[in-house]
Amino acid sequence: MNKRFKQDFDMVVVGSGFSGSIMARLFAEQQNKKILLLEKRNHFGGNMFDYKDDGILVQKYGPHTFHTNKEHVYEFLSRFANLIPYRLTYRAVLKGVPVPCPFNFDTIHLLYPPKDADILIQALKDTYKDREMVPIYELLDSENQLVKDYANLLFEEDFRPYTSKQWGKHPNEVDQSILKRVPIILNHRDTYFNDKYEAQPEHGFTQMMLEIINHPNITAIKDVDALSYLEIRNSKLYFEGRELPIVYTGPLDSLFEYQYGRLPYRSLHFETQHLPVKHFQETAIVAYPKDEEYTRITEYTKLPIQDVGDRTFIAYEYPLAYDPEAVKGNEPFYPILTVDNQALYAQYKTKADEIENLIYCGRLADYRYYNMDEVIDHILKLYESLTSK
Repeated sequence: MNKRFKQDFDMVVVGSGFSGSIMARLFAEQQNKKILLLEKRNHFGGNMFDYKDDGILVQKYGPHTFHTNKEHVYEFLSRFANLIPYRLTYRAVLKGVPVPCPFNFDTIHLLYPPKDADILIQALKDTYKDREMVPIYELLDSENQLVKDYANLLFEEDFRPYTSKQWGKHPNEVDQSILKRVPIILNHRDTYFNDKYEAQPEHGFTQMMLEIINHPNITAIKDVDALSYLEIRNSKLYFEGRELPIVYTGPLDSLFEYQYGRLPYRSLHFETQHLPVKHFQETAIVAYPKDEEYTRITEYTKLPIQDVGDRTFIAYEYPLAYDPEAVKGNEPFYPILTVDNQALYAQYKTKADEIENLIYCGRLADYRYYNMDEVIDHILKLYESLTSK
């Protein structure tokens, strides 16, 4: 095999999203390892990649906001960017009315006559004393008919159609952890998250990610399909014929050449527009659960706040099935967590666990959806576990 990479490396990291970039940084910085970081795309940063479009900072793979209650995660990211406080607000269009999302008491006042709204709010307070939020399924099972009717309205106007569009499946077929991500709020809070820390990196996520991999022990190369240099033999993974530790953050099915079949993912397609107006919508993100083919519209001059005069930039977000050969939908975004799919993943995981020098981690390799802070926390803990052995 002809050697493309002549340098002497101690470890290869595949993928430059949070998982690969942080793992590379930790081994380079704390273990003095020489790291070769390979990225298949034409940019670093994974799905956090953002860029300037006519002076407007745009997130290519959909809207992201950093939020966490984990002090150590916030402190870690603060090493690589000045984190500017930012509270995300969100709307969903129900019955033609943009209402706060997650749904709160103001949502009720926008959907019901004043007297009926007050009665429903009191019923929620009485039924769920001292609670700030409740999952939709718990509301649907309520013995209070007013509460149950409200839950059915939300389910039919938002959760069911949005889930069907986003995942291409009925909500009953999707893991309930997905629907629990957006609870019903039992107060007037009008922010999408409610964490101790919520912020945007001052110069964008790409700059922050580049700072993470900016270390003299890391050689980062993009436009490289690492799989073409990897070979599995006798329960070991070889890179250009060399046996050395491999951190892999891609899909496990591709690593094993789809031996058991492809792991299903949902993908996204974005259609963008520059508009000659200062404001297109009230909040950074507005969801459209019903009627429209797209699920939501993001206005990037509000994420973060950018004063660029009387113009703005919006992105329509269309969910579709992942197809690596397609023009649209050729990026795997979200693992589809059905019973069958998780059983298929378990087969690949078993094979991966048998490879002695393989470290696999991240959204694709773990076949699970991580919040930003969750994946950072997971990688920090995984690194500690690996280096303590």
